[in-house]
Amino acid sequence: MTTMHARRLERRSRAASRRRPEADGSLLRWPGAARPFALFAEVLWVGALVFVVALPVVTWPAAVAAGATHVRRFLYAEATAPSTFFRDAVRALPGALLPGVGTAILGVVVAIDLALLTDGVLPGGGLVASVIGAAGIAAFVVTVLAASLWSPGAAWRDVWRVLPRVARSDLSGTLSIAVALGLAAVITWQFLPLVIPALGMVVFAAVALGERRLVRWTAAADESVD
Repeated sequence: MTTMHARRLERRSRAASRRRPEADGSLLRWPGAARPFALFAEVLWVGALVFVVALPVVTWPAAVAAGATHVRRFLYAEATAPSTFFRDAVRALPGALLPGVGTAILGVVVAIDLALLTDGVLPGGGLVASVIGAAGIAAFVVTVLAASLWSPGAAWRDVWRVLPRVARSDLSGTLSIAVALGLAAVITWQFLPLVIPALGMVVFAAVALGERRLVRWTAAADESVD
């Protein structure tokens, strides 16, 4: 288990000790999710925060990383002040800038390629567009997954080092992020103002999948101990 996940488990354990037991004697794992409407509102709010930080385009991975951290704090019933979000975004930016620039350039290449394909200028356009489009989707999925793994105090090099193992161990989760990105793109294309809830949806999906993965790893670790 990685240091990042160990840190999250420790934080969850501390939070659990402060929570009121449920009627069946168990502890609510994510107290912030106990109020669905509040959770929905927070997802929308995170979408707005991510949108603001991602406006320069190349900063979007840092925005997603800060958004994922914000959602996790909310789920654990920790403080989620906007100032904390922006502070996290600043902390995430140095390591997130390179993938931000890379994906931005790739996005421009994909857009130009699709435009040339539409005009019939590009020879063998269908195949080229498919390859470039697949590469673009993969790059965005990998970057979103990496951003969701980041947490304050974690080095981006550690995130990129564990990323392949995380992606392989949870292929359904990785595919779900691709689906969430696709839905967000379609929703935004149909009505541009929906970009804010779409961003919130993507961030929440990445966090939810990460929590599911953490629960599975914890259960597997407990079974191995037994």
